[in-house]
Amino acid sequence: QVRLVESGGGSVQPGGSLRLSCEVSGNTYGNNLRGWFRQAPGKEREAVAAIYTDSDSPFYADSAKGRFTISQANARDKVYLQMNRLKSEDTAMYYCAAGPGGSHVLAQEGYKFWGQGTQVTVSS
Repeated sequence: QVRLVESGGGSVQPGGSLRLSCEVSGNTYGNNLRGWFRQAPGKEREAVAAIYTDSDSPFYADSAKGRFTISQANARDKVYLQMNRLKSEDTAMYYCAAGPGGSHVLAQEGYKFWGQGTQVTVSS
């Protein structure tokens, strides 16, 4: 079992920044991908970013490209999402996930373990 606990969510004004953190523990063997996903009310859950634990290579959804940065601790026990130039459209519950991977690095079926989520609200 892999356990993930998110933190760092909150309320921020448009144009502001937040840094989300995810603590990873348990048996991570075979789960080479870490990802961030989000879900707004009435919307489908969507991928935000992902990173390989071995190569440290990041990948981004179009909505996050150029504004968000995914990274991880050297020990691979923490994964981060730095969010800059936030927009109202970024308002959602943000989830950290881990898994062996699926058809591509942002495919949700490739993530078997999920955190409880942390709320991000962007408003004036």
